[in-house]
Amino acid sequence: MRNVTILGATGSIGQSTLDVIRRHPDRFAVHALTASTRVDEMVSLCRDFRPRFAVMADVTAAARLAEQLPRDLGTEVLAGETGLCEVASAGEVDTVMAAIVGAAGLAPTLAAAKAGKRVLLANKEALVMSGQMFMDAVAESGAELLPIDSEHNAIFQCLPSDQMRNLGGAGVRRILLTASGGPFRTFSREALRDVTPAQACAHPNWSMGRKISVDSASLMNKGLELIEACWLFDTRPEMVEVHIHPESIIHSMVDYVDGSVLAQLGSPDMRTPIANGLAWPERIDAGVKPLDLFALGQFNFERPDLERFPCLRLAAEAFESGGTAPAVLNAANEVAVSAFLNGNLRFIDIPVMIERTLSCMTMEVAEDFDALFAKDREARARAQEQLPLIAV
Repeated sequence: MRNVTILGATGSIGQSTLDVIRRHPDRFAVHALTASTRVDEMVSLCRDFRPRFAVMADVTAAARLAEQLPRDLGTEVLAGETGLCEVASAGEVDTVMAAIVGAAGLAPTLAAAKAGKRVLLANKEALVMSGQMFMDAVAESGAELLPIDSEHNAIFQCLPSDQMRNLGGAGVRRILLTASGGPFRTFSREALRDVTPAQACAHPNWSMGRKISVDSASLMNKGLELIEACWLFDTRPEMVEVHIHPESIIHSMVDYVDGSVLAQLGSPDMRTPIANGLAWPERIDAGVKPLDLFALGQFNFERPDLERFPCLRLAAEAFESGGTAPAVLNAANEVAVSAFLNGNLRFIDIPVMIERTLSCMTMEVAEDFDALFAKDREARARAQEQLPLIAV
């Protein structure tokens, strides 16, 4: 029996994780569930799974949750980042699903890594922001880091299990990172000027939260995944080739020096990589329907257009710059996406805000996480300063 903490239980990844756990009550128990502000959903989840702890990042929401939870559930309510870190590193916990979107997920994900847990990493920002520090924490504690993003999980499945960070020794020539292309794949640059948040969040294949849906539409999600892949698999951007694959069936591939290309295929359903991470090295039923290749008929691939979607280029450049550049990129993107979703920034100006923020800041090597968070705060402030200059 594995005891699981789910960071971000009310989001799409959290919900999919709970669906897999619900199918295997003999294998998994829920130690803690966490959310930000969605009290009603947390009340329902606590009734269903009866966790030992429920954590709300928002203190006011935690107070409301404590009032609404039935006493006989035996669920203790905690609040804030301290509570998140406590349930991520608790001695009773074997596995932590890290699915809090954005920079807010870094601290509890790091706490899980430092405590030597099996960390199921669905929060790519942890590696984008902290890179070497995060990987050092994993190595020092002996934590088990398993990627849950469908693309990185596909790469993980296509590599020898003991060669995840030794691509040269495994005979790997390239990593082929696939991308759906998002809802605006065929839009001209002129058409992109007038797209709406509703259009950006209507992903053709995947069911995702609003922020990650916008990132997918701008290809920033693929840029962040490129950075994540470099850290996970100890490689460089020139070894990672992005392929637009509109069907979202081939989740990524590994090209070997002998001419072999191994691919992981599956329906666009996050329960597949989640089940892989929860039960690894075993395979368990995830509730995903079998893939019907006859119905699909064919696969298509395109090169990414960096003129229409420059966020992918900005991410690769930030990784190559090193130091705090990826953290600044991530912070500026979060501010830009929020402004777009609130109707204060055009979609085509998301990369403009990011590039201006990167250009007006001094990058350095952060010696500790306090310095990293300080740079994150500075980047958000600088990005906000750009908003009136380029706003709708």
